[in-house]
This record gives sequence, C-alpha cells and structure tokens, in this order.
Amino acid sequence: MSTLGTVAKTVLRRRYLRQDENGTVVETPDELFHRVARDVASAEEAFGGDADAVEAAFYDALSGLDFLPNSPTLMNAGTDIEQLAACFVLPIEDSLDSIFTALKQAALVHQSGGGTGFAFSNLRPQGDVVLKTGGVASGPVSFMQIFDSATEQIKQGGRRRGANMAVLDATHPDIERFVTAKADEGTLRNFNLSVGTDEPFWEAYDSGARYDLVNPRTGAVVDQMDPADVLARIAEMAWATGDPGMLFLDTINEHNPTPALGRLEATNPCGEVPLLPYEACVLGSINLATHTADGEVDWAKLRETVHLAVRFLDDAIERSAFPVSETDEIMNANRKIGLGVMGFHDMLVDLRIPYATSDAVEFGRDLMSFVHDESWAASRDLAEERGPFPNWADSTRERPMRNATTTTIAPTGTISLIAGCSASIEPIYNVAYTKHVLGGLAVVNDRFVDMAKERGFYSEDLLEAVHGRTSIQDVEEIPDDVKPLFQTAHDVSGAHHLRVQAAFQDHVDNAVSKTVNLPQSASIGDVEDLFLTARDLGLKGVTVFRSGAKSEQVLGDDPRKEQCVGECSYTTPPNSDSR
Repeated sequence: MSTLGTVAKTVLRRRYLRQDENGTVVETPDELFHRVARDVASAEEAFGGDADAVEAAFYDALSGLDFLPNSPTLMNAGTDIEQLAACFVLPIEDSLDSIFTALKQAALVHQSGGGTGFAFSNLRPQGDVVLKTGGVASGPVSFMQIFDSATEQIKQGGRRRGANMAVLDATHPDIERFVTAKADEGTLRNFNLSVGTDEPFWEAYDSGARYDLVNPRTGAVVDQMDPADVLARIAEMAWATGDPGMLFLDTINEHNPTPALGRLEATNPCGEVPLLPYEACVLGSINLATHTADGEVDWAKLRETVHLAVRFLDDAIERSAFPVSETDEIMNANRKIGLGVMGFHDMLVDLRIPYATSDAVEFGRDLMSFVHDESWAASRDLAEERGPFPNWADSTRERPMRNATTTTIAPTGTISLIAGCSASIEPIYNVAYTKHVLGGLAVVNDRFVDMAKERGFYSEDLLEAVHGRTSIQDVEEIPDDVKPLFQTAHDVSGAHHLRVQAAFQDHVDNAVSKTVNLPQSASIGDVEDLFLTARDLGLKGVTVFRSGAKSEQVLGDDPRKEQCVGECSYTTPPNSDSR
C-alpha cells in the first residue's frame, strides 16, 4: 500500500472510512481498500471468473493509488447501502405528479451519495395556464427552488451535501429568468445551471436573426429573442456568479451512442456525463502521477491500469443497488461507465512539459487517445467474456462492446486529494495553499518540494512566501526553468484552458468537466468570447469561473467543486463536470 499523506488520511477519516452508530471511525484506509476490492470483485463469480485473483489486482490498484473510483463506491461498496454510481439523470415532465416523483427520487439518490441532473425544459412557463384549476403556473425556476430546499436538508450518505444540475433549453420562454436565477448569492446553492443550445440557436446567432421561444405545453411560438442578447446575458451572469454554463446539445447528441432510445437533454452535476432519463454512470479516474518512470510515460503500466479499471467499473455496475428502480433496467441495458484521469499536471511536470504550451495540448490529445483506445479494447474483451450491453444492436457502436460509453473526464474532487495528485486535467491552483473544506487542509505540491530540494532552492521561508499565491512566476528564488513547470490556473489563459479541454474531448465518449478559470480582471466580453470559442472547438459544454465571483471560494477556485466530493462533484458545470 502506498504511503498516504496527511491530507489523504484526513479526507478518508472524515468522509470515507466506516463509522459505528456513535460516529467513531472503525476502519483503516487499508481496510477500506480491501473492502472495496473484495466487494466489487465478487461480481466476477457470476461470469465464472477468479474473484480472488481479481480482488488482489483491484486492491493493488486502489492501495497503490493508481486508480480510484468515484466516491459512492469508496463509501458504499461492501456496506448495506451498496449504491456505487456517482451520476444520475431524472426525468421531469409537465405535471405535479412527475415533478414530485422526481423530487423523491432525487432525495433517495442524494442520500445514497449520488448527484442528479434534470432538464426542466418540459415544464410550462411562468404565468401559463393550469387547466385543471384555472390558475397560473409558477414556472421551472420556482420548482428548482423546491428541489434546492429539499437538497439542503439531505446530506449525501450522511456525509456531504447533495448536488444537482438544472438544464433549461434556450427556446424556453423562461430562459431569461433561468439565466439570472443565481443573481442573488446564496440562491440555488445546491444547483449548477446550464443553458441548453442547439444548431438553430447558433444559426440565428450567426445570421443576426431572432429565434423562437416555444411554450413546451402547447408547442406554440410565444415570442422571439435575439440570440446575441441571450448570450450576452449568459456571459454577464457567468462573469458575476460562475453560472450558468452552456451545453451544446446538438454536439452532445451527435455523439449519442444510443439515439434510438431518445435524445440526451441533461447531464450529471458537473456536466461530464450526458445521460438519458433514469440512466446512471459509475466513474473512476487513473492517477497519471503514478504512471511515469525516469521522465517518461510508463505506457505498459498505463495500458494495464486502463484494462483493470474498465473491468472494475463494469463489475461495479453488477454490484450496485440503485435507489431508483427505473435505473436498474436502463443501467443494465446500456452499462455506461466513465473512466477518466487525474494528475495530468503532475505527469507534465515529470515530462518537463509546461502546462501552458502547445506541447501540453498535443501530449494531452495523444494521452487521451491511448486511454480511450485501450478502454474500448478492454470493453470489447469484456463483451467477449460476458456479452455486449443489451442495447448494442441498436447503438452506433460497430463492434460488440460491454459498455455504451467508457470514458469521461470528471473533476475528481476529493479523490485527487486521497491520491495526492493534481485534480483531473486542471493545472495546479497553487503550489501551497489551504483548502477550505473539512475545516481547512494545508496542501503542498510534492513535486515542487522535491524539485526544490533536488535543485537546492528549498526552504521553509520559500514555502511560506508562496503559500496562497496564485502564481509563482515572479518569485526570484525559483529558477527560471522551474517556474513554467508550475504554472497555475491563473497563469493559463482562458483560450488555453479550452484548448486543453478540446484535446481531451476529442477522445472522450461522454464529456469533459473542466473549469475555465479567469482572473478577477477579466471582462464580460472575455467570458462571451470563451463561450463562442468553445462552440467553435466542438466542445459539449463549457463553464467559466472568474476569481472573486463568489465570496466563498474553496481554493480561490470554483467553489462548486466541493459540494459533491469525488468524481461527480458539485463543482464545475458543463465544461468540464465541469460542467
């Protein structure tokens, strides 16, 4: 078992290790890894596999911090809850029965440790007629507030607050109310918001035409809006609050692996997993920081970890007990998994590639191409062993696969803290900082410390001097050839953030949760330009967060990343996730 740092031990103790009825921790980290490996590997028995051998391999990967699954798996595997999926999308139709059924189902999902996404686009707009009573409808935003209040009362698995994604189509008559819904800080604090856009919206934008607002109850056009005005308003609110993000639903559905089953209209809380109604997704991330040797990528080890991780995630589907019965059928029919990576910046440091360079972008594209190709190969191998996902014949996958999707880039919330690596594909935020979660945790970049000691410029005074700084590029004690390797989120331009996201999205089945961090000095126009660039790059979604846009910031970074810990974190909306 790898040595766990103080931060990892603290996170595990406070949120993951089993507790007795008095709240006393009754499990060690090693016992956690054994518990998870044993439980997930037990799925092998149904397929005639060697459960003991697979358990040993799973344990080695987990305890070696080479791969970690999403938080619900770490928390729940081998317990009475046994809900191992991170992400759910629940449908909401235009009736009180549907709305409050979804509310109950969301409560059950949150209680089990999962996050939920909803498309509110089917709800009639504010002021519309309610035929049964002769009254008027309150509209999607009002019902979102009910969901938000309920979420506030339920801690996921008793350990963390719930997380939601609300999507509203740009054609909905209440779109402006939705865009400005979080103008007052503290409103809808358990929601990420995303505006759903399609090709007609962008065709109208490009031509300077107006586009139709459509009442979803009647299908009638009730008004028109200038898409440029809508985009400007979205940019203004994203600049001020970090919400809403934007989803490009036409791009998402162009890559929908099961179009015969319906259209993708919503995502998980951070936007990295578009899902059909009632679908769930089990996520996990490979720690790239443990896959280098002598300044090179250990491709053989990475291949082995990818194949093992795909098997782990497919086994986790077998073991998972979903809190919503409708999820069982579609989850087992499509078997979506989301394998991603974390520690990307750490790997770049080992390879001596500065993050904010074209070399980093091209390396990221090649790296994710490798992970994606190997994950598909692993899923095809599992299909030979166990059969393809039942909906395969009606899918866009040409060869039999066990899983409709295999790859995702999630935010990796706290699992990157457990692994002791940089989060997801993000640049580091600081080389030393206090993470304002769980009472405050001091975090120091080990690679920076190791390099400083190796090069002879380390001192406690230096660490004190760089603590909390959003850039070290002007620190004289640090050699000029070292500084570029530790470029932070705010040393990286918004455009480069998007290029990195696009490089990974090129080889990801689902989507990429990534926050485009901007300095406090960024303008609303800068934000608008980034939304347009994201569209041009073919991204599935984008989230922009300007430093200082929220009074409560976790790293000085996007505070949404901390609501839902682990993979599916209440973090970055569709940009990533991030979301």
